[in-house]
Order: sequence, then structure tokens, then C-alpha cells
Amino acid sequence: MRTTSLLAGTMLAVTLFSVPAFAQTAETAEANAPDQKPAFENQTRAALPAAVPQISVDVVAEGLPQLWAMEFLPDGRILVTTKEGAMHVVSQENGEASPPIEGVPAVMSEGQGGLLDVALAPDFESSNRIYFSFSEPRDGGNGTSVASAELTEEDGKLALKDVKVIFQQMPTYDGDKHFGSRLVFGPEGQLYVTVGERSDRETRVGAQDLDKGFGKVFRIDPDGKALSDNPFVGTDGALPEIWSYGHRNLQSATLDGQGRLWTVEHGPKGGDELNRPEAGKNYGWPKVTYGIEYSGGPVGEGITTLQGTEQPVYYWDPVIGPSGMAFYNGDAIPEWKGAFLIGGLVSQGLVVLHMDGDRVRNEERVAIDARVRDVKVGPDGTVFAITEQRGGGSTILRLVKAS
Repeated sequence: MRTTSLLAGTMLAVTLFSVPAFAQTAETAEANAPDQKPAFENQTRAALPAAVPQISVDVVAEGLPQLWAMEFLPDGRILVTTKEGAMHVVSQENGEASPPIEGVPAVMSEGQGGLLDVALAPDFESSNRIYFSFSEPRDGGNGTSVASAELTEEDGKLALKDVKVIFQQMPTYDGDKHFGSRLVFGPEGQLYVTVGERSDRETRVGAQDLDKGFGKVFRIDPDGKALSDNPFVGTDGALPEIWSYGHRNLQSATLDGQGRLWTVEHGPKGGDELNRPEAGKNYGWPKVTYGIEYSGGPVGEGITTLQGTEQPVYYWDPVIGPSGMAFYNGDAIPEWKGAFLIGGLVSQGLVVLHMDGDRVRNEERVAIDARVRDVKVGPDGTVFAITEQRGGGSTILRLVKAS
């Protein structure tokens, strides 16, 4: 097993007014939109915490196909999805992956598509049911869909049985970007499904439309039906599954210690943002956002505030490229207790957000020098991360506090 010791944090830098002059911050690079100012203190470039732990990184498994998500099974093995459309179970003991699990439906894996997130049903130990999201090929295009299935193992052979597509992002669109998607079960068994707005200009405006499934957080029951207390149930023309809207591309989501949903979404160039999506609220995209177009021009009118839309709790400029998210409530790394852990595809490491109520107090980073696709907290409080190479393989890492 290879072990590397890393120190979270970075160098001294002068930043925005949201932190004192000469405070140490996690982000030191120049902003893409330097004229944009945060709406409140610590909305961006929060200072490093006083105590920054030294982290050791162990390789659990390497040489894996390009992974997208992972979930711990009760026996400690790790269920993983691959972008190309396969599922495997990986042993923590020897790092070996099982043969592909049989019964996985076809996926559209071009561009950003593929087999996406996976989650165990709350009653998995009795039902053996799992839920997974994927880019579903359809007549006329594709879209993010959610399926459930029974995970079976007979004579060492793994398979999915009773596969049911329970939810489809609509309308179907012929594109290969911004599918989302994360699956999070709430404390009462509700399933939150995050999806992207499919990137293109003709679809991203649909993030503001309640009759379209672009750029939304959905809230459904385990059978895929809208919950009766969803905010737009009974609203003419609105999709009853919608929980919140005005999102761009949500690839990070988790519950906090109070059982509330938090998300991080890919923004434009300099506009990744942390939110706590609430029922019926509009998070602005593409009418209002931090950051700019990749071309360098403004997004829409170039505004960062708009009546009727919510401010992000936090944003990053430059972006971190968020993917995967976990709330840390373990004891193995006490300095991180109560923090959010977010994978960085662009920042190539782990982003740690220390909270003060519902605001960010501090930010630190653990540099891994690889794209981090997913983050989970293991049963023993250690942190696991999936890294990936573009178009290549993946590694599963374990992060612990260095002794």
C-alpha cells in the first residue's frame, strides 16, 4: 500500500474584502470576474482554519476503469459505477474489482454521459435494493434517468434483478453534457435527484421553467412519484417532482447533521456555488450568477443579484469543478468534524468547508494532484475519494490523519 503525506492549505495571499488583508486562504489565483463582489462576508475565499491537519493518503485500489461514484456495502466492500456503463464491487482488503455486475441497463456514455450515481435503499439490508442514475438513451436523444434494482449475489456472481426505471428527466434532448446527477435519501426516505440543464443555450433557459426538467432538484418517493408536500404540487403546468430550480449542473449533494440537503453545482467560468436548496426556491441560473461565459463575456445581463432568486451560500472563482460531496461527522479527523468535503475535478483535490451555522467560516484544501470524482466517509470515519484520469482509469484513495 502506498502512503503519501499531504498538508491541507496553501500560501499567503491578499484576497477580497471578505477576509482580512494578508489572511491565508485556500484560493490564491486571480479571479475570472474580479469586478464581481460577494454579497456578504465569507461568501467566497474564506480564510484557512487555525488548525490544519496533516493528511495521509493510502491507495485502496488502482488500475480501475473510469469510475463515477461509490457506495459502501454493509460488509465493507465498495459498490462502484463506471462512466462506460458497468458496476463492480471492489474489495478494500486487496483492491480487486469483481467482474461487471450483470443486468445494468444500456447507457449513453458519450461526452459527460454515463452510468452516474448510486445509492443504497434505506432498507437495503432487508431489501437489497439499490438506486442509480444514468444517461438514458432514448428515441430522439437522451436524458438523466433513475432506476432501482435488487443487487443479488449467488455463488459469488453479482447481478441486478427486477430493474425498474422509476424517474426520467424530461424533455428528452439530443446532447452530451450536464446530466448531473447525485442521489440522496433524506431522513424520511424521500429521494432527492439532482440534474443538470444540459448546457446548451436552448436548454439552459429551461432551468427557470417549471414545466421542464432542466436544472432542477427533484424530490420523489422510492417508487419515483412526487411527494404530496412538494412545493409545486397542484401548480398548473409545473412538474410536481420539483423541489428547487434555477440550477446549472449539480454533481455534488449530501445531507448535513440535521438531515438537510446541501448541493454544490458547476457554475460558468468562475461561478461554482454551494447551496442549501429549499422548497420552491429559485437559485437563479441562467438569469443571475457569479462568473462569466467560457468565452469571456457576461452571462446574460452579467448580474449577481436579482429579486426573487437566492444567493449562493458560497462560490468559487476560479472554479473547483465540484463532483462528489460528504458531510463529515466522524472522529478520525477531528479538525474536520461538522465540515463538508467536496471533490475537485479542476482544483484536483479535496475541498473542506468549515461551517458556522449555515455560512462558511473557513475553507481548506488537500491537494491530491488528480481529478476527484466522488467522496464518501467510511464506517470508521476515514475519508475515501475516487480519482480519475480524463478518458482513462481511476484510483480509490483513503485519507486519514497522519500520526
